Amino acid sequence: MRPPGYWADMSSIRQDYDRDGYVVVSGLLTNREVAGLIAETLAISRGERGAIPGSLTAEEVQNNDDGEIFNRFIAIHFPHKISTLVLQALKHPGVVEILTGLLGPNVKAMQSMLFFKQAGKPGQAWHQDEFYIPTRDRSLTGVWIALDDATIENGCLWILPGSHTPGVIYPTRQHDDKRFDRAREAYDFPFGAEDALPVEVKKGDVVFFNGYLLHRSLPNNASSGYRRALVNHYMRAESLLPWNIGKPERGRTDYRDIVMVAGVDPYRYKGIKNCSLPYLRPDI
Repeated sequence: MRPPGYWADMSSIRQDYDRDGYVVVSGLLTNREVAGLIAETLAISRGERGAIPGSLTAEEVQNNDDGEIFNRFIAIHFPHKISTLVLQALKHPGVVEILTGLLGPNVKAMQSMLFFKQAGKPGQAWHQDEFYIPTRDRSLTGVWIALDDATIENGCLWILPGSHTPGVIYPTRQHDDKRFDRAREAYDFPFGAEDALPVEVKKGDVVFFNGYLLHRSLPNNASSGYRRALVNHYMRAESLLPWNIGKPERGRTDYRDIVMVAGVDPYRYKGIKNCSLPYLRPDI
């Protein structure tokens, strides 16, 4: 782990983030930290951290090897709810240092996702995270932690640099493109395929990206192996979060199933609610 203050050149990090909508910070997690998260991903998938809706039965776990278990699913949502290690990663000091430099002193997290894209598995079509997690102040920030080297061949992220700057949430639609999972795709945006850039990173590297940034991933076309990643979402604590995931509440204006990772919570008088439970996204 890097010591506090290691990322002294926050001005250039912030400049790149503001201009392009993303920035890559190399080597933010150590090999040991990455190995621990990979092992934890398997433990969660095997039900060793508690039962998850959609997970395998004890008999299925016993009758399948690790690769076959990973092959059954695309992602684990909200693993920080049952994993101390993932919760620690949500609060990783190096990540938090960058976040406070980008967003300010008060930062909260609301989501974690573990992706384990095995060879042959699809990617996700163009989308903006703020479409799904609407903040009041456009402060949503995705933190994409590479647990394997991510390459063009095995399905790394692709981004449209600067696509966050208009501040527009583009429409979405269903698609039948077999390269991608069933999540909806964004369309009718003023950027072409020639504008897209691959974000190839090494394990332990971290990609910080704006919630309005258009991004996607392509299938893992490697002959074997994985492209695993831990993706967490954060925002300024000062912003309300009108997010109706989990247990819907009519007219919800502030989702309160959060984790403070820096500073103070100006809405702490509202308390913390348990709105969302971990679940496995199946490969369908």
